[in-house]
Amino acid sequence: MTRVIALSGGIATGKSTVAGILAGLGALVIDADAIVHELQAPGMPMLAEIAAAFGPELIGADGALDRARLGALAFRDPEARRRLGQIVHPGVGAEMRRRLEAARESGIALVVLDIPLFFEGRKAGTGSASQLGVDASVLVYAPEPLQIERQVARDGSDRDEALRRVRSQLPIEEKRALADFVIDNSGCLADTERQVRELYERIVPRAGITKTQRR
Repeated sequence: MTRVIALSGGIATGKSTVAGILAGLGALVIDADAIVHELQAPGMPMLAEIAAAFGPELIGADGALDRARLGALAFRDPEARRRLGQIVHPGVGAEMRRRLEAARESGIALVVLDIPLFFEGRKAGTGSASQLGVDASVLVYAPEPLQIERQVARDGSDRDEALRRVRSQLPIEEKRALADFVIDNSGCLADTERQVRELYERIVPRAGITKTQRR
């Protein structure tokens, strides 16, 4: 039986690192962000819908989406963020379901659905857990001050902008309370790898996952 987990986190918590470790252990990772990029490629219908909603200036001369400009708009304007979600989420959800069904048919032991805003959707009652048959949710955690520090170092943004972006999402402590499992990525890489290996070994051999297994 294929096990399915939703992997999420917050800005600069290290979700991609954890996804990479799980992939190395044998899990199939279905990355929502990667699907978004595919569906927003030049010539795709979603790109035309974004241009119609937010302006043709978001499309460069090469036909590609100006992701930095769109991201800045979405982070600063909640209504723009909501509208963008209405455009993006249905198509991404349908493609994730298609890939998940193919993985189930092939008998893959563990599928990881890498969904950045999984907990936001769950709290709002619009999440895809029931549609995708998710067995458990996993949060990659780092405290907010560390999120900000990492984002400044990674992106070169100033602290005010980093704080604004972090706080545009559900607070990390609220996500922690909603998660079935937590990977604390506030320490060293070796510690994170140990936690991920333990989680993998805990999930894959078992017949099911219950809330009583919460970390």
